[in-house]
Amino acid sequence: MSNSFCQSMKTSPIQYPVTKKCDTVDYYFGKAVPDPYRWLEDDYSDETAQWVKQQNELTQSYLSKIPYRDMMKKHLMKIMNYPKEGAPFKKGDRYFFYRNDGLQNQSVLYYKNSLKEKPVELLNPNKLSEDGTVALSTLGISDDGNYLGYAISRNGSDWQEIYVKDIETGKVLGDHLVWVKFSGIAWKDEGFFYSRFPEPKNELSGVNENGKLYYHRVGTEQTEDQLAYEDPTNPNLSFSASVINKRYLVIYGSESTSGNSLYFKDLGNPNAEFVKVVDNYKDDYMVIDELDGKFIVMTNNKAPEYKVISIPIDNPKPSKWKDIIPASKSEVLAGVSHIGHRLIANYTKDAHSLVRIFDENGQLLGNLDNNIIGSIGGFGGDAEDTETFYTVTSYTTPATIYHYDVVKNISTEYKKSEISFNSDEYVTEQKFYTSKDGTKVPIFITHKKGIKMDGNNPTLLYGYGGFNISLTPSFSVTRIAWLEQGGVLAVANLRGGGEYGRAWHEAGTKLKKQNVFDDCIAAAEFLIEQGYTNKRKLALQGGSNGGLLVGAVINQRPDLFAVAIPQVGVMDMLRYHKFTIGRYWAVDYGTSEDSKKMFEYIYNYSPLHSIRNGETYPAVLVTTADHDDRVVPAHSFKYAAALQNSSIGSRPHLIRIESNAGHGGGKPLAKTIDEVVDIYSFIFYNMGVQPKY
Repeated sequence: MSNSFCQSMKTSPIQYPVTKKCDTVDYYFGKAVPDPYRWLEDDYSDETAQWVKQQNELTQSYLSKIPYRDMMKKHLMKIMNYPKEGAPFKKGDRYFFYRNDGLQNQSVLYYKNSLKEKPVELLNPNKLSEDGTVALSTLGISDDGNYLGYAISRNGSDWQEIYVKDIETGKVLGDHLVWVKFSGIAWKDEGFFYSRFPEPKNELSGVNENGKLYYHRVGTEQTEDQLAYEDPTNPNLSFSASVINKRYLVIYGSESTSGNSLYFKDLGNPNAEFVKVVDNYKDDYMVIDELDGKFIVMTNNKAPEYKVISIPIDNPKPSKWKDIIPASKSEVLAGVSHIGHRLIANYTKDAHSLVRIFDENGQLLGNLDNNIIGSIGGFGGDAEDTETFYTVTSYTTPATIYHYDVVKNISTEYKKSEISFNSDEYVTEQKFYTSKDGTKVPIFITHKKGIKMDGNNPTLLYGYGGFNISLTPSFSVTRIAWLEQGGVLAVANLRGGGEYGRAWHEAGTKLKKQNVFDDCIAAAEFLIEQGYTNKRKLALQGGSNGGLLVGAVINQRPDLFAVAIPQVGVMDMLRYHKFTIGRYWAVDYGTSEDSKKMFEYIYNYSPLHSIRNGETYPAVLVTTADHDDRVVPAHSFKYAAALQNSSIGSRPHLIRIESNAGHGGGKPLAKTIDEVVDIYSFIFYNMGVQPKY
């Protein structure tokens, strides 16, 4: 590191904007908890807008002084500028797929009538807005292949608008459905089922209740849509639907992120009523298909690692259920497809993919021949299809698409990534470390081959640890931009995730949430002990529930990291359930209103409430967005204000607030590049590392 670069880091103390404090106090089981920044929850107020403006000006002023920021952006744009294509999925006689020519803000939907034909552009979301902030979010193709139902989201919002396009003519029809959220598009005859909420009073932060399922007939107004299902006795429920075998309407009811009810209706019988299969929300159920009068269902009922069962349609009582593919003790079933009269079962073993092929009776026919320690996904199609496609990727392997002949059990390479990248120069190792209570936790560590284990490598530790979500290996060009600078990438599979089934998930929830933070702290200590890095070269990053992780961990161990990047995080654990669909997360977190014990537990780790004065904190760059209606930006606003008004050392504690963006989904590529450049620049700068370009 040059002397001039060291000198550039010696900046005067940051003068943060003055954030006013109000005298709001809440009482939880007799304990007074001040909430001085409650006014920042009003995302429509002029005061909040002025605060956002001042914070962004400060952050951009700081970032603009980093000498290599512009070079980093040019380099990232260069390495990302290559064609990217997704695995095809078949509907009727057409093959559909997404493609991005290189630096398009949004990928474009194409179709082919045969694999050898020239693709036809079907839907280009880049034409729907000048800045790429309109994204495709959901697709549904009619059974006859004539119509495309598609949902768009604006500015990254979870709110969706549904339109219909005639595939043959390319004409967008007059259908326009609004106030749709977390919905599929399930076609039946000349229309489709979808779910929506009533129009909210505050679309960005208002609570979403009274979800209902409707049927929309193509060519009619939304006001004419037929109510298909509701439960007025429980306003907290939301519903989703699928149509199985063109006949059975299957409805899933949810009151949280885990567990669902299951009902169905025979649409072939005009007098049929809904039949209850399950209504207790304790377990997960997903209907894969119908076969010989039975539903094929994937579930974790009495199977923590998931299994496949059959449920007789004429008598769906639990006593009549039968196992088709029993649960494995060493592998977690992550997904099942019914294609070519085979059951393609995608398993996770130690956080990487294994695919097994079964017949319809559950007899194992063999394994998909792929030895990569990575992720395998795709397998779209129907029971009558004889082919499908899947994608293979890892931390150092760009996505390769394979064509799979289901009948012959033969995979052939269909399309290889066009990126200019030599994976032979990098290596990924999976290691296991010991957490505070003795639990063995897996961690993937990726870096250039031949790096010195001298404890001086810039290292980025990423974690999530929640909601039964597994962090499996995947290729990311933005992460390559970190690795090629000699950086180490470490992804820890913390408890709370789904890597080892229900027990692993539940070990990181509610009154066991501290296990997640302990796992993360132990991962950081492991990286230091093994000679990868040191406390001055270690950064911690996580988003959403992972943002909560970052905030809680640096409050507990501020000495352990040089830099922290909490992104769109759940930072106010006492009030998270009061916004949009935050109440769904209570299955993982509990709430501050559940009991005195739960309140005290949550309060002790809540990032907003557990900042420790007198400690020297890492440099912190909080990121959020003005249209995040999942984890509302007030979480990050209040947390950043608290950091800046605490005595936690002289390192920068800044917030980056993206405009016209949301929780992350559908973000234009241009905004993604800008955000990654700002994050990496901030990390390198505060580690005293000067990247080479």
